[in-house]
Formats: sequence, structure tokens, C-alpha cells
Amino acid sequence: MSIKTLNPKHEIRNSKQYLNPNTKIQNRRILIFEFKIWNLFRISDFGFRISMVVLPILVFGFWVTLYAAPCYGTRMPQKGKFFAGLESHSIFKRYLEKDNGKLRSTQYFVLLSYGAYDWLSIDLKCGGGNIKQHPENRAEIDYSLNFAGGYGLRLGLYDNDNTRMVFGFQHISVHPKSRRLEDGRNKAVLDDWQVSILLSQRFGKATPYLGTRWSRLDYIHRIDDERKRVMSDLTKSVGLIFGLDFAPTDKIWFNLEAGFLDSQAVAFSVNFAL
Repeated sequence: MSIKTLNPKHEIRNSKQYLNPNTKIQNRRILIFEFKIWNLFRISDFGFRISMVVLPILVFGFWVTLYAAPCYGTRMPQKGKFFAGLESHSIFKRYLEKDNGKLRSTQYFVLLSYGAYDWLSIDLKCGGGNIKQHPENRAEIDYSLNFAGGYGLRLGLYDNDNTRMVFGFQHISVHPKSRRLEDGRNKAVLDDWQVSILLSQRFGKATPYLGTRWSRLDYIHRIDDERKRVMSDLTKSVGLIFGLDFAPTDKIWFNLEAGFLDSQAVAFSVNFAL
């Protein structure tokens, strides 16, 4: 029978190796912890996708009392392709010139955009809307929901991977039902004109954008055969825009938009690539 002598250095080396599993476990815990934190920000993570939808809605919910207007964002159909969508646009307050008070309007549209070229989009919308006009020192006049429509175009000024710059022109016209009041049959029309420049940067499924616009709103009021056109307050025609496109898939995206300075409104749409 042979007796083997154990090497003390070997034993010491083994004792150090015996501590390694704990060290590895601790390291793994740190890595798992860091990985879970990172997972919170992964574009593919389900919780992140939900938060990206809910958070903008909450934020824009607080911004309802600020200023906004719809500009379609910077996502445009390629040549020969179509985009479709559903849009809700609410004007909470728009001041009119002189002593004509203010008005508000709620509009609902079906949207259709066509890519005439990769850099040119033709935008159409059709639906319904109302007008509520509040003259100074008089009760508000409520014109109920009826036909509304609009048209416009967008030009792609710059497109480099995830960065885009777009120029847009849009016009909306709302023709609510007339009302018979003490002074006769009252009829109202709302004409909204705007031009805008937007700059966007894509981050995964979210595309925020900033821009500026010039807008003018005309309130056409008719009592029997007497017609009067009232413009919006032109001292409040230039606005700043902030918007967000969120695309849970390549063919579906949501748009929220807010701004400052020109009018008090908010817009939301659900869009589809056909």
C-alpha cells in the first residue's frame, strides 16, 4: 500500500477555488440584476411597449390645457403606397379678432394619405365636426355635428436613416348644422389653414418630433342672408409643436401632438399602412 503526500500548495489552491462558486453566484446575481434593469428599457419588452403607450397619453392628458394642432407627423407613405387612419381633433379655445370672443370645435376624421413620390404625400380627410362660438357678453352658440373635411400635402425636405424634416400644408373646413335663434337663421363655417416644418428623430418604435407652424382660423357666420367672415387673432398665429409617433408594429402607429402659442387644442390618431 502506498501513501500519497498531499501538496499544501495544492490544498491552498483548492481552498481558493472553493470560494469561487460563491463569487460566481454573486457576480451572476449582479449580472441578472443589471440584465433585469436593462430589460425594462428593451424595445421588445412587453412592459416597455405598454408604458410607451400609456405614458404619452398621461402626459398629453395634462397638456390638454396647453396649445396644439394636428400636422400628421413626419411619417410619409412611399411612392404608390397609402396610409389610412382615424383622427380626433379638439379645439378647446381659439380667440377671434377684435371683440368676437372665442370658439371651440370637436372634429372626427377618416384619414387617407397617398405617396405621389417618396418625398411628396397627398393628405385627405373626411368626417364630421361641430362649432361652439362664444361672443363677448353673449351666450355661447352651439352648432351641432355635421360634415367636415380637409386636404393638404407634405414635402420631405431631409431624410437620413432615423432623422427626417418635413414641410406641411393643411386645410380643414367644418360645416355644422345651422340654428334658428331670435335674430334669424344662424349658420357657421370654420376654415383652418396652416403651414408647418417638423424635425423628427426615431428611437426604436418611438419617434418624437419638434417644429413650428403658422396658422389662421376663419369663422364664417351668416344670419339669414347677411354673411360675415371673422379671422382668428393674428397676434397668436405662430406656434411651437411637439409630437410623438409610437409604432407597436411596422404597419400600425399612434400619433399624439401638442404645441404652444397659437391655439388651445389636442389631436390623437390611429394610423395604418395599407
